Amino acid sequence: MSNENFFERVYAVARQIPYGRVTSYGAIAKALGTARSARMVGWAMNASHNMDDVPAHRVVNRKGLLTGKFHFDGTNLMQQLLESEGIEVVENQIVNFEKHFWQPPMWE
Repeated sequence: MSNENFFERVYAVARQIPYGRVTSYGAIAKALGTARSARMVGWAMNASHNMDDVPAHRVVNRKGLLTGKFHFDGTNLMQQLLESEGIEVVENQIVNFEKHFWQPPMWE
């Protein structure tokens, strides 16, 4: 599978993340049946910032850290977007991560 096809599959999963919820790079990778490709999911998210329909701000690391925040315009844009959806962030970490976590369904 080419990177382009993989990225499109990642974006299809990311578009399903509900408002006010988050998921992780690894959860998306597992949903796609490629559990060891969490880093590639991160690369896909980094490449999505000119796509208005991909909510990359809702994808964080497995501990709820905003590891992708440096790829957003503005100092705290990722945090601001999450907070606008009712998700509290303290020191780059989502508060009550388990409560906000969304498990993507297995993808075909």
